[in-house]
Amino acid sequence: MSKQVITLNCDMGESYGQWVMGNDSQVMPLIDMANVACGFHASDPKTMANTIKLAIQYDVKIGAHPSYPDRLGFGRRTIAMDSDELTYSLIYQVGALKAMCASFNTELHYIKPHGALYNDMLQDHSIFESVVDAAACFSIPLMMLAHPDNQPFLDIADRYEVPLLFEAFADRAYMSNGMLASRSQNGAVLTDSEAVINQVEQILQYGKLMTLDGEVIEIEADTICVHGDNPQALKILEDLRAIF
Repeated sequence: MSKQVITLNCDMGESYGQWVMGNDSQVMPLIDMANVACGFHASDPKTMANTIKLAIQYDVKIGAHPSYPDRLGFGRRTIAMDSDELTYSLIYQVGALKAMCASFNTELHYIKPHGALYNDMLQDHSIFESVVDAAACFSIPLMMLAHPDNQPFLDIADRYEVPLLFEAFADRAYMSNGMLASRSQNGAVLTDSEAVINQVEQILQYGKLMTLDGEVIEIEADTICVHGDNPQALKILEDLRAIF
């Protein structure tokens, strides 16, 4: 199989104080884009700064990874918020990371929402519009799940002149509606490197993948994500780099 060039992104900087999440120092050299937590589901100012410095060291693009205000739930619970309240919350988080980047003379390149907010914006166009509204303040792209029908999202983003980056997940199973399978389902998180590589091959070579409920859907992605909290993240990234 001929080697392919792919862009890998990963959620990073999700530690908090003395509590450590992930293996950033070993993962960072293997990725191209770091989705850095902004403090509302994980991270703190020092963790954000250290993650930025690590990204600079390995020439990795920095993106903001904001969430609902849900530190206890790691951002994986839906929080009911008014549209403007959500937009202001995101501006607050992304603005903090952007300022931290400026302190190290580097740039913020994109925004990728985290957890429940990421899932909710894909199912509720009003939530998506609140997120796009925040992204427009920074004139940077918004990363979202590559979906069989991206047009409604493109239409909203175009009104705000916000570019979209479409991603596919290497280590998560999909459902036939194009959404990620719930983590509560068996097989929703792929930890076997061979299964991950097979899914990425299907996406890159054919623009398709097999869903958890047995359907084939079309996926066109600009970048591939591996979750930093996947216990096999380091091996998965090493294997992907070696093959592609």
